[in-house]
Amino acid sequence: METLDIGRLFGGIYKGKPVLVTGHTGFKGSWLSLWLERMGAKVFGYSQSPLTSPSHYELLNLGHPEVIGDVCDYPTLLDVFREFQPEIVFHLAAQPLVRASYADPLLTLNSNVMGTANILEAVRQTPSVSAAVIITSDKCYENVEWDWGYREADRLGGHDPYSVSKACAEMVVTAYRRSFFLKEGSPLIASCRAGNVVGGGDWSEDRLIPDIVRAITGQTEMTIRNPGSTRPWQHVLECLSGYLLLGQRLLEGRKQFAGAWNFGPQLDGNLTVKQVVRAVKDIWPDFTFTCNQPGGNEPHEAKLLYLDSTRARRSLNWRPVWSDVSPALEKTIQWYKDYYTTGDIVSKAQLLQYVEAAVAQGMGWTEHA
Repeated sequence: METLDIGRLFGGIYKGKPVLVTGHTGFKGSWLSLWLERMGAKVFGYSQSPLTSPSHYELLNLGHPEVIGDVCDYPTLLDVFREFQPEIVFHLAAQPLVRASYADPLLTLNSNVMGTANILEAVRQTPSVSAAVIITSDKCYENVEWDWGYREADRLGGHDPYSVSKACAEMVVTAYRRSFFLKEGSPLIASCRAGNVVGGGDWSEDRLIPDIVRAITGQTEMTIRNPGSTRPWQHVLECLSGYLLLGQRLLEGRKQFAGAWNFGPQLDGNLTVKQVVRAVKDIWPDFTFTCNQPGGNEPHEAKLLYLDSTRARRSLNWRPVWSDVSPALEKTIQWYKDYYTTGDIVSKAQLLQYVEAAVAQGMGWTEHA
C-alpha cells in the first residue's frame, strides 16, 4: 500500500541513525517514535511507564529497545546514554499538564527543570551526541495576553508551576549552550515551543479532546472549564515535522539553527475552546456539554495565547501541512471513532496521509520521498 519511501524524508538523515527519545511512552513521544521507526531510525526510548490506559504507545507495539526510568534519575539516564550512544536526542519527557502542576508543583519542577538539566549533562558527557532537540511549551512565555503572537526573543515567565518550569527549562538550555556547547565540535542544542496539539491516542486528563472522547464513550455530559480561552491548535504531526526538520539541520552541523523555535499554526488555527468543541460536535455529535461560569474556583489558566512562527517559516522553510484546523480535528476524531468502533489503530495510515499531503504541497522535507 505504501508507495512513498519514507526513509528518504528529511534528506534520509534519520535512516539507520541511533536516536534517543525521552518520553517515548507519552502522546507526542509515541507519535514521534512511530515516525522515526518508519524512517528506519534506530530508536531507543527512555521514559516512565505509560500514564494512561489505553495508551497510544502500547497500542502501537513498536518493539524498539527501551528503559523505563525517570529523567530525574541521573545515574540511570547516563548509563542509557553510554550504552546506546545516540547521535541525536529528542527530549520530550515531562510533567505536561498545567492543572497537575498545581496539585504537585515539586514533581513538575523536578521533572521539567532538573530533568532537562540531567539530559543536557548526559549529552555533555556522551561524545556520540552531535545534536539535541529539547521540547518545552508555548507556555514558557511571560503571558501578558496581548493580541499578537509571542516570538522566540520575548520574555520568559509564567503564572503557574507548569509554565514557570518550562520557562526555567528554556533558561537551562540557554545556560548549557553558552557554558558548554559553543566550542568547535560541540553538540548543537535547540529548543522547541509548540501550542496545543490534537491527534488520536491521547487519553490524558484535563485535555480537551480526550475529555470529549470520555464524555462520548462514557455517555456523560462534559463541562468546559474555560470556553473563551484562545489557544493555537494543530495536529501533533505538524509540530513533529518541525522537530524532525530542526533535528536534520542540527545533524547537518548548521550552527545557526541551535536556538529556540516556535512551531505553531497559522492565524486561523487560533481558536477558542468553545469553537473547538463546536467543531468536534459537528463531526461527532454524540455528546452534550455545559460551560463553566466566569469567576469560579478553577486554578488560573491563560485566556489568550498566540505563537508567532515566522522564524521557522522563513529560516527552516517549515509550515503546517494541514493549515486549516478542520482536517486536524477530522483526522483526530476519525482516529477515535475507528478505535472505539472497530479496534483499528490508524496511526500509521494517518502518518502516511500526512506525508502524502506534504509531498503534494511540495514541502522541502519530503523532497526525495
